[in-house]
Amino acid sequence: SVYKSRRATLLQLPVNAAKIFLQLELITPFQLYFNPELIFKHFQIWRLITNYLFFGPVGFNFLFNMIFLYRYCRMLEEGSFRGRTADFVFMFLFGGLLMTLFGLFVNLVFLGQAFTIMLVYVWSRRNPYVRMNFFGLLIFQAPFLPWVLMGFSLLLGNSIIVDLLGIAVGHIYFFLEDVFPNQPGGGRLLRTPSVLKAIFDTPEDDPNYNPLPEERPGGFAWGEGQRLGG
Repeated sequence: SVYKSRRATLLQLPVNAAKIFLQLELITPFQLYFNPELIFKHFQIWRLITNYLFFGPVGFNFLFNMIFLYRYCRMLEEGSFRGRTADFVFMFLFGGLLMTLFGLFVNLVFLGQAFTIMLVYVWSRRNPYVRMNFFGLLIFQAPFLPWVLMGFSLLLGNSIIVDLLGIAVGHIYFFLEDVFPNQPGGGRLLRTPSVLKAIFDTPEDDPNYNPLPEERPGGFAWGEGQRLGG
C-alpha cells in the first residue's frame, strides 16, 4: 500500500525537524550530542535519541547520509522485513541500544551515521548476490558495500570509528538473527517483544471467521430474502 511504501520516509521526519530547528537557531548541536555525564548526572535523557538526529551541516556528507538512510531503510522494510514491522522496529531499538552502550567507551558525540551504516550492513549481508556500482568507479558484490563506504569516509578525511561501530553492531544483529539460529545447537536469542507485535503488526485473519452481513462486501444481502409464498 501507499502507507507502507512511505513508512521509511517517516524515519527521516525527526532528522528533518532537527535540521529545521538548527537552521532557525532554536536549538544547537550542543543540546543534542551524546554526553553520558549530562545524561546520567543531569538527567538530560533526550540526548539518548537526539544524538542520532544530527548529521552535520547541510552539505555533501549530510545529503549522502540522507540518501543512504532512506534507500536502505526502505529496501529493508520492503524486502526482508516485509510484513514484519515489529521486527523492523525491534532491530532499530536493539541497534540503538547497542550503539549507545558502545558510545560510553568511544569518543563519539553523534551516532546517526553509525546507525545508517548498520542498516547498510544488514541489507548487504541479506542480499549477497546483488552487484553494486559505486559512482561508476567500482563494481562489487553487496557485502563489500559497508567497507567501500568506510574507505570513502577515509578518503574524505572523516573518522572511520563511526563506520566501524555501525559495521560491528550490524554484524552482531545479523549473526544473532540470521546466522546463529541456523547453527548446530543454535537458537534465536533475539525475540521481538509481544508488545511491539501488538502495536505494529496487523493481526492475521482467522480462516474460520464468518463475518456478519454488514461486514461483507456490499453490506446486507438485501436480495437474498425468501420469495413470497415460498
